Amino acid sequence: MMNTDAAGVAGLSAPQAACGPDACAVSQAPPRIRLIAIGDEILSGRRQDKHFARLIELLQERGLRLHAAEFISDDEDDIVECLRRSFATPDLVFCCGGIGATPDDRTRQAAARALGVPLALHPEAARLIGERCAEMAAKGQGSADMGTAENQQRLQMGVFPAGSEIIPNSYNKIPGFFIRDHSFMPGFPVMAHAMMAWTLDTRYARWHHRESRVEHSFLVFGLPESRITPALESLERRWAGIRAFSLPNVGDSGGPPHIELGVKGAPEAAAEALGWLRAEVQSLGGRLDPPA
Repeated sequence: MMNTDAAGVAGLSAPQAACGPDACAVSQAPPRIRLIAIGDEILSGRRQDKHFARLIELLQERGLRLHAAEFISDDEDDIVECLRRSFATPDLVFCCGGIGATPDDRTRQAAARALGVPLALHPEAARLIGERCAEMAAKGQGSADMGTAENQQRLQMGVFPAGSEIIPNSYNKIPGFFIRDHSFMPGFPVMAHAMMAWTLDTRYARWHHRESRVEHSFLVFGLPESRITPALESLERRWAGIRAFSLPNVGDSGGPPHIELGVKGAPEAAAEALGWLRAEVQSLGGRLDPPA
């Protein structure tokens, strides 16, 4: 018999609330975690997004999961509209791109507009940027004098919406910023991915591996999706909280046509539902072995 049982565990987390950690664990629903990637270069295809896959990996390592992702342009009005919707949710959001100091970097300004707060130079960001300039000057690159036009321009990268906290940047010290459960970081993967990990481990460590989820799947041959659909619907009625999924493959990659069927949810219930689904597949004439 050939099948592709695959199990993964993803914990869910809950938003911050005005209660103790034990009370919150019981009373709060798990939070949604989302990604917003900002940049015309991604939408035009000049650069390929690398944040989506890496954030999923970082979350899975900590028993968390990604709920949604959005890709938007550098247009400031577009970013404002997106962030206004986002700030109105209790979600934990990672925003990548557009926090530099060139004309196409408008995320800092858009975040301030979306929140209705002014922009201000963050003192800790100013200190870190000054340290970076001094380090570069010691290597013969630029000046340590923060009064120069170039360094004044660099200081703009520390101008954040009022009330923001910094996100350390281990690559070059130029920080990102955090406000209202939204973490803003550069578009450069070498910087952003370390900042994502720091944020997850520093701000949201209390939610790591708080709830167990598994995902199981297996391949089915010789069974049309329409025939198995009623069984998938019945499965979700029988096991509350278990979600079924069906991923057809028409055989365009060279193998025989098949369906990847699976379940996801709490471990014990998912295991029961998986066994039931396998039996249903076979009773309906499906095969777990590929055709000879």
